Amino acid sequence: MKFSAKQIADFLKGELVGDPDVTVSNFSKIEDGKPGTITFLGNPKYTAYIYQTRADIVLVNDDFEPGQPIKATLIRVPNAYAALASLMEMAGSKHSRRRGIETMSFISPEALMGENVYVGAFAYVGAGSHIGNDSKIYPQVYVGEDVHIGKNCTIYPGVKIYSDCVIGDNCIIHAGAVIGADGFGFSKEEERYHKIPQIGNVIIEDDVEIGANTTIDRAVMGSTIIRRGVKLDNLIQIAHNCEIGENTVMAAQAGIAGSTKIGNSCVLGGQVGIGGHITIGENSQIGAQSGIISNTKRGSEIMGSPAFPVKNFFKSSVIIPKLPDMYRQLNTLEKEIAELKKDLLPRE
Repeated sequence: MKFSAKQIADFLKGELVGDPDVTVSNFSKIEDGKPGTITFLGNPKYTAYIYQTRADIVLVNDDFEPGQPIKATLIRVPNAYAALASLMEMAGSKHSRRRGIETMSFISPEALMGENVYVGAFAYVGAGSHIGNDSKIYPQVYVGEDVHIGKNCTIYPGVKIYSDCVIGDNCIIHAGAVIGADGFGFSKEEERYHKIPQIGNVIIEDDVEIGANTTIDRAVMGSTIIRRGVKLDNLIQIAHNCEIGENTVMAAQAGIAGSTKIGNSCVLGGQVGIGGHITIGENSQIGAQSGIISNTKRGSEIMGSPAFPVKNFFKSSVIIPKLPDMYRQLNTLEKEIAELKKDLLPRE
């Protein structure tokens, strides 16, 4: 489907600079833009490409000032990256309007299905479960008993949602994710481990996105809670009874141990590990591969394992390669001092 520059500018409420009638039907990166596509310039590092891109339309920030002529039509917006996301969301929605129940799926007679729901082949929806209006359950999804899935959710192939879990509105759960598996709870008696029943559930609030093969364990008692607006990357482990605050984002392979509470609007880099029963203050930023073994204050910026303030981490990183030379110098100085002491101290 083609859109003109004017139509796109009107949709984004942006300022058009160039040919209003040029049309595009796809997206491209600015460095390898092709005719018939729209791209964006959000990072100043890519500015040089705007003068040579073959894309017909480029989204730019309001404050962009060209240093030389540009062939493409420009659309000025407050945030080019956010504007591109809006366009891609609109384009994607036109390809995902699935409805109806495919054959070879199973839906319990005791399940409640909303309007305009899609359920793909080989999906299973258990007794007492509720699927909200306009939600999509792709093939091979398992929805256990008494699960509640809100409106306008997308559950991609192979997702497993165990019994009693709650998914809010406008959530996206990517392929292979597991919601509500048992938490890792065992008690040791003599030489054996005894399983502690995990009788709680998982609550995922509105507007959450969960990456592929991410796992969120059910609580021992009560709920493991993922608050509104959280974005989880692929391959993340959230243990039992954790609480992840609103609008927090985590990169891939982060691991959060049991009963940890992470505040609102935190950012966790890839492979961050957080110990159990820890509280992370809101607006904290934790660098990749950090290990957290104690509580952090609001607004902390930390990195390392064990983690400490980012500024000190970078200072330490500069020093670490020099440690072998410093060690040799220290040994040399110790020997020199020992020789000086022999010469200066009175002999008996």
